[in-house]
Amino acid sequence: MANIDVKNLRGETVGQFELLDEVFAAGINDALLWESVKHYRAALRQGTAATKTRKNVSGSGKKLWKQKGTGRARIGSIRSPLWRSGGTVHGPQPRSYEYAFPRKKLMGALRSAMTAKIQDGKLTIVNTFELAEAKTKLYAQALHKLDAGKTTLLVESSRKLDEKLYLGSRNLKGVELVLSSEVHPYDLLRYEHAIFSVDALHALQETLRKAVSKRQHALSTQEAA
Repeated sequence: MANIDVKNLRGETVGQFELLDEVFAAGINDALLWESVKHYRAALRQGTAATKTRKNVSGSGKKLWKQKGTGRARIGSIRSPLWRSGGTVHGPQPRSYEYAFPRKKLMGALRSAMTAKIQDGKLTIVNTFELAEAKTKLYAQALHKLDAGKTTLLVESSRKLDEKLYLGSRNLKGVELVLSSEVHPYDLLRYEHAIFSVDALHALQETLRKAVSKRQHALSTQEAA
């Protein structure tokens, strides 16, 4: 099992965190990462594009002239799609682009994203995010000492989320704060650097470990059958 340094907000090493091989030794699945990003971005689409059909455009529904005897083409309504200012045929209508994504795939993509960050040296663990005051300047100095990149993802445990952390980091450019229970592979790929608290990484690693164990148990059951 590999270990990774745990630092404080002054950039000093204060301990070690043990990474489980069963979670982070499987390698990086690029295809799975692509699928998870595609699913996430699809859910972000508004899907509000709309066009007016013949029932929505203005104009009388009365037949403009009799069917036969005029020498002109037959027409039933001024709102016909064949006419200028008529309705649109098969145009876009409001819809949701979201679709179901299996949890097994999401957990696999999350493992791959975490592994990629660790291998690139872009994942830092801190013992705590707590500071004396909820000041943006203090958190900016802490990120600088931790060698954070231009864009940084802060991940804290839902049980340890401090109001000072939220207030102090919300105005930092290129910095986003998420909970360990809500972190997505897209977040890890989008931001250059990721900083986890010990509690957050422990909670996320335990979730991923349970997902791996459940998957292995399902595979062994299938083989036995």
